Amino acid sequence: MTQKQAMEIAYNWHYDREYSFYDMEADQEDLKEFIDPVKRGSSVYSVMNHHELIGYFTFTQTDAETYDIGLGLRPDLTGQGLGSAFLRSGISFGERSFNPKRLTLSVATFNQRAIKLYKNFGFKETDIFLQDTNGSTFEFFKMVYEY
Repeated sequence: MTQKQAMEIAYNWHYDREYSFYDMEADQEDLKEFIDPVKRGSSVYSVMNHHELIGYFTFTQTDAETYDIGLGLRPDLTGQGLGSAFLRSGISFGERSFNPKRLTLSVATFNQRAIKLYKNFGFKETDIFLQDTNGSTFEFFKMVYEY
């Protein structure tokens, strides 16, 4: 991901209603990490469609066989049935690039739209935990996808 792309996501991507929880500016610590090229490192990848930034994926190795992923689809593209193809493309990239045995992700429990997508793709809930973020404490599911 380029610095220009990171700044675009951080300051110009704003989600509607309860999904504003996922705005980068909602959590100053996450924002600082995302816009700092050193902290962002090589774990964040842009998703492009004909030279247009449409999303991003993060891949962080957590053990020898597991990568934790994060993802974001551009706000104006959400809710249009694109999630499955978007997730599939990111998972395929991760498979080719890292050859993991499993993928994990965390998702806020209120985000039923994303949870349904992840379950349909084959992710399973493995844990529930509380996370301090965005100035409060929120409940999250940890989900895993095994190859």
